[in-house]
Amino acid sequence: MYEYISGRLANLEPTQAVIDCSGVGYLLEISLNTYEALRKADGAQVKLYAHLVVREDAQQLFGFYDMAEREMFRLLVSISGVGNQTARVMLSSLTVDELRNAIQTQDVKKVQRVKGIGAKTAQRIVLELADKMGAMGVVGATGVVGAPVNQARDEALTALTMLGFAKPAVEKLLMSQDWRRPDGTPMTVEDIIKEGLKRL
Repeated sequence: MYEYISGRLANLEPTQAVIDCSGVGYLLEISLNTYEALRKADGAQVKLYAHLVVREDAQQLFGFYDMAEREMFRLLVSISGVGNQTARVMLSSLTVDELRNAIQTQDVKKVQRVKGIGAKTAQRIVLELADKMGAMGVVGATGVVGAPVNQARDEALTALTMLGFAKPAVEKLLMSQDWRRPDGTPMTVEDIIKEGLKRL
């Protein structure tokens, strides 16, 4: 629903930020890494990428300083047993690059050092996310998410869901390959949607 929130930084705490957007204050739950980035930013104009969580008793808006952190958050909460708060703790304890490297190198002990993460959960995170990150094109020696691929995939997910397809089925399809052409260039949103319509 929300892609990002942009405006004046009205209030900042280690776990929360309030952004004043044209007179409306948006409260966003944040990680310590985003907090540190916001502390160094020009508070007159900031931008956080958003992730909305809707529950029966509440709605929570999570904010991330960059798309890579939001992408990692979404990957984490896709794992059984990892909730929103646990994912935020992980992204407060480790940077996106540190977490990605731990997953890619199968460093279960490093993941387990995060408070609240047991051995079984750490193993599940490493094993399942290694597969998902590979399928979604999360590659690169510097640990940079393949932004063009992921952005197109996210837009395709939104479009196909709005067309009436079940979100779990769409997500499963979109994570089944990295959506690149034979020459390695990312497929366009239109190409992914057309391919999705054939397979769903």
